[in-house]
Amino acid sequence: MSFLSRIMVLKSQAHFSAGVYNRFGGPSPAGLAIEGSRKKKSGQAKSRVGLLILGFMGVYVIIGGRLVEYAMKDQEVVSSILPPDRLMASRPDILDRNGEVLATDIRTVSLFAEPNKIVDADEAVEKLATVLPELDVRDTYKKLSVKTSHFAWLRRQLTPKQQSQILALGIPGIGFRPEKRRFYPGGSTAAHILGYVNIDNRGVAGMEKYIDDQGLADLASVGMTSDQPLEPVRLSIDLRVQNIVRDAVVNAVNNFQSKGAGAAVIDVHTGEVLAMASAPDFDPNDPQEGAKEGWLNRMTNGTFEMGSTFKTFSLAMALDTGKVKMTDSFDASKSIYIGGFTIHDFHGQRRWLTVPEIFQYSSNIGTARVIDIVGIDAQKDYLTKFGLLTKMQTELPEVKMPSQPRVWKKINSITISFGHGVSTTALQTGVAAAALVNGGKLIEPTFLPRTREQADQIATQVIKKSTSDNIRYLLDFNGYKGSGRVARVPGFAVGSKTGTADKVVNGRYSATLNFNSFIAAFPINDPRYAVITFCDEPKTGEKQYGGTISAGTAGPIAREIISRAAPILGIEPKFGERGSALLVSY
Repeated sequence: MSFLSRIMVLKSQAHFSAGVYNRFGGPSPAGLAIEGSRKKKSGQAKSRVGLLILGFMGVYVIIGGRLVEYAMKDQEVVSSILPPDRLMASRPDILDRNGEVLATDIRTVSLFAEPNKIVDADEAVEKLATVLPELDVRDTYKKLSVKTSHFAWLRRQLTPKQQSQILALGIPGIGFRPEKRRFYPGGSTAAHILGYVNIDNRGVAGMEKYIDDQGLADLASVGMTSDQPLEPVRLSIDLRVQNIVRDAVVNAVNNFQSKGAGAAVIDVHTGEVLAMASAPDFDPNDPQEGAKEGWLNRMTNGTFEMGSTFKTFSLAMALDTGKVKMTDSFDASKSIYIGGFTIHDFHGQRRWLTVPEIFQYSSNIGTARVIDIVGIDAQKDYLTKFGLLTKMQTELPEVKMPSQPRVWKKINSITISFGHGVSTTALQTGVAAAALVNGGKLIEPTFLPRTREQADQIATQVIKKSTSDNIRYLLDFNGYKGSGRVARVPGFAVGSKTGTADKVVNGRYSATLNFNSFIAAFPINDPRYAVITFCDEPKTGEKQYGGTISAGTAGPIAREIISRAAPILGIEPKFGERGSALLVSY
């Protein structure tokens, strides 16, 4: 650079300095303006950097959120199952009325594979088969061979031993997922009451399904359940009595070579079902084993013609209308011919019979004469009030609708009066029988605890108390002198009625196949419990009581139940005393 040039630069620097600083060394006004401009530009730069940082942070948050979203979507696609927290969701324990456990959850694990991580599918299948010999080899190989798959169930609900053995195999791509399994300590004891659950611990039948229908299934479906214990569900069932009832019906199937049998014990003042069993049955721990016959709950989901037990209801309605009195007599000396049918008596006395004798000898002819006075309309109305023509309301999902004629003609009215022509469930027949002896109040059955006060609030008065007193007399009279003698347990006053109905085969009544039912109440002077039993198509029975008819089959079931259960239920035996001695004589 030349000398002149350097002089020019120095001059310009001098002029600049003179503009910025005054003669005292402080900033001049022009200098202050320049300094403010610098600060402003610096602040703007910092703001831009801050905004840039926030922008980058926002981008990273969005990317992270999308990654989480894709991860969740990937889990749903590859697994096609519920996430672990929902698989571990608890079901409430089910207890009997005394706190005994009927159903509970236990922890278990299930085996799964990640096929995309399986090195050798053949070797993996071969090793797994050594621990799980029943493994479907072909299906498992097919699952493990799909290298694009990230998840496949191999076996649900393993035992701890199986889990440890599989772990020892050291197969890559094999894992375990925690689950819960429903366990029923009593096995088949209360199978048709409890029902069962599916592989995903969801209720399929019985009270298990009822619990889900109350909202548990909906909560589980939206993931609002947890693995925390839930409040137990207490039933009206008494496990001690339930064991007795189940023993009795299983024994009947075996001893009488019958197609099926069933029984229930009902508290007549609350409608609580203390015990109910149907055989054949199944083990809810392995319900598939009983799929052929055992799944059918014959007590509530099967309808049958109940035979002469219906005479109890026919006489009750006749007495309740006031058109018939206990002292009345009816001609049962000869058969009745109507509409091409002949009505005759199995234990014909061929004479006039009083109302108690009609009941004692189970006279079809006498009952037909009585119902003719009642009339078809009143008969139908009473049977409806007794709950025998409508679907029973209770917690169990498995309840079948009764059947009846489309048009009630006189012949229908007559046959229905002694138990042919209307099919009902055994349990609702027992409930109706309870109403006849508890003072005339129909109380819908329940499998949940219910107090007497609660029952009174929902009870419906279906007959007068005086009618109920007379029915108790008839049941006691029959239990002492009639066909009910088979169930007379020493020390316990038992009133009862038998019912033997010919079964319909190919549209015609069979002469060899019977459906036998039996209703009983005890102690009959002040009833606390009603018992309903049945025996379907028995091939043998107690010969001294008629073999294959009700007194020889269904009656002994009731006798076994009452003799064993009455002391447990707190009924104090009274020897040498008849229940009817405490009733108002007719």
